[in-house]
Amino acid sequence: MTNKNTIAAKLDVDVIRKDFPILKRKVNGQSLVYLDNAATSQTPQQVIDAIVDYYQNYNANIHRGVHSLSQEATDAYETAREKIRAHFNIGKRHEVIFTSGTTHAINLVASGFTHFLKEGDEILVSALEHHSNIVPWQMLCERTGAKLRVIPMTMNGELKMEEYHRLLSERTKLVFCNHVSNALGTINPIEGIIGAAHKVGAAVLIDGAQAAAHIKSDLQKLDVDFYTVSAHKMCGPTGVGILYGKEKWLNKLPPYQGGGEMIAEVTFEKTTYANLPHKFEAGTPNICGGIAFGAALDYMNTIGFEAISEYEDALVDYATEQLLAIDGLKIYGTAKHKTSVVSFNIEDIHPYDIGTILDKMGIAVRTGHHCAQPIMDFYQIPGTVRASFSFYNTMEEVDKLVEAVKKAKSMLL
Repeated sequence: MTNKNTIAAKLDVDVIRKDFPILKRKVNGQSLVYLDNAATSQTPQQVIDAIVDYYQNYNANIHRGVHSLSQEATDAYETAREKIRAHFNIGKRHEVIFTSGTTHAINLVASGFTHFLKEGDEILVSALEHHSNIVPWQMLCERTGAKLRVIPMTMNGELKMEEYHRLLSERTKLVFCNHVSNALGTINPIEGIIGAAHKVGAAVLIDGAQAAAHIKSDLQKLDVDFYTVSAHKMCGPTGVGILYGKEKWLNKLPPYQGGGEMIAEVTFEKTTYANLPHKFEAGTPNICGGIAFGAALDYMNTIGFEAISEYEDALVDYATEQLLAIDGLKIYGTAKHKTSVVSFNIEDIHPYDIGTILDKMGIAVRTGHHCAQPIMDFYQIPGTVRASFSFYNTMEEVDKLVEAVKKAKSMLL
């Protein structure tokens, strides 16, 4: 049995919760229990303050201005880039490309590889992918004639690594895999995936959107070619993220968009492109978002990712234990290594119906296929109820979830 008092002692959660204003509100007359962190995490006051400070005190466009506000904004934006570089142990600051998020980053890479693939080439994706790490590669195959092949999964939500190794060949040019499954919480063995792909000369992109809030990845140690992150999954704002790419790849890829900032010189006869990272950062960026992303990393590092991971692991263990005590409840995604996600159904009840009743009791969960329809098709289900936990959630909130699920079951069966 999991001792929830021992778990609660791992972080001073009561103090942490005071940093998140939204956790004080009520929903449908009930105190909010926010368990949809895999979709979007909540934002602490420290990050909100950074956003307000930018708009109140130095709102200006960056890089091209000679006036003081522009220089202040540029310094803050580039300081955030450096914070991101240091956090993920990226070798060079210009290997950090600001994007609008993970989807933008993946599409940037997929667009660039149009120039390198041909008919007969193969690209591999895992069966555990979010749609944003499936659709761009399907579009790439349509443009180039390359073939998309899928690394299959097991019933407990893990990849069949022996099949992955069988699929790899000299025809494999690219491998794409999420670090953590958004639908099941599975932590994929990306070290082995990257190493095996490199042995056949393939490049690797890892979708780190779901991992970054729970795991502090060392990208130089991983030796990954591309890695993507969205700020809104890790206490930052929506609409901003990063693509990490090895310098050699970023120099090879053509620009994804044309416009201001990404140019060195423009004439009507010819345009030359700017050096990295600006080559991939056309137009006015989400300046405030980038600065706030840096503030979010500062906040999470102050708490400490080791402490966050330990607490969340214990939290999801407790939630799993309590939910499985409900007759007829089945959890999807029982991998040995997973993050703080519990995806479940109750027999003969549609997940949407459960989610609707939970909302009436102030509990926010996600229902549906979670932009991972192939996973749901694999299990032959319409979707799941997904409760996803963060370091500001409590044992008492898990208890409220369990009681609410029991009540929903009694109302719907």
